[in-house]
Amino acid sequence: MPKVPTLPKPPRGWHFSDILYSIYEQRLINRLDKKRLPKHVAVLADGNRRWARTNAPGQPLVVGYRQGAQKLLEFTNWCNQMEIPTVTLWVLSTENLQRSEDDELNPLLDVIASLVEKLANRWRVQVVGDPSLLPAQIASRLHSAEQLSALHQGMHVNVAVAYGGRRELRDAVRGVLKAEAEKGTTLMELAETLDIEQISKHLYTAGQPDPDLIIRTSGEQRLSGFLMWQSAHSEFYFCEALWPDFRKVDFFRALRSFSQRERRYGR
Repeated sequence: MPKVPTLPKPPRGWHFSDILYSIYEQRLINRLDKKRLPKHVAVLADGNRRWARTNAPGQPLVVGYRQGAQKLLEFTNWCNQMEIPTVTLWVLSTENLQRSEDDELNPLLDVIASLVEKLANRWRVQVVGDPSLLPAQIASRLHSAEQLSALHQGMHVNVAVAYGGRRELRDAVRGVLKAEAEKGTTLMELAETLDIEQISKHLYTAGQPDPDLIIRTSGEQRLSGFLMWQSAHSEFYFCEALWPDFRKVDFFRALRSFSQRERRYGR
């Protein structure tokens, strides 16, 4: 009679479900075509407040923001493990700044500043957005972290803070106008010669590759102005999970979906 194989004994504190999950996760990794992985992944980490209301009722919403920040640290680690060179994390939109300062915005800003400081300990961090919209103390913390990370090698992490897609395009056009005015170019001449590359050079992410894959969580299927210019040929992946519940296996599913698509770049 053939011997019936048995599952290995799980480590203390583990359940067999953990082992099965780990096996499934590894299978996803093994089936990924490494040559077809994205070079730049961007994420709209949506659903932190809803997570807090569901999982920590009666507690301040900052509980959800802290949980979301921890997941962003995990996410950047996952990207690093998959050797993805560029990552963009959208953590605060210009619309988010309209929230009440006392009970929500100030705690959120502190969580964001702490997140950027932790990221800057390991990776090269660039804050993209309009720092003039932030309190001076928060803007200073972000700038200091960015400067301290400048010499790091490896993955480049953009953190979109006080970011709005329309504001970015406005600032890019302003940048073009100022640069051309310094050269003595008239508005009429600029109207005749302005090209796409001139605008691209003045985006917050100037010099970086556009995102290949944009992930949004919490079931929302829209970009909300995120990287409006850069996302012209991006692939999108929408996940039902609230951001703090986003798992490594969800990330691998997004990579698998991306690797199976035929990218046409509008052609």
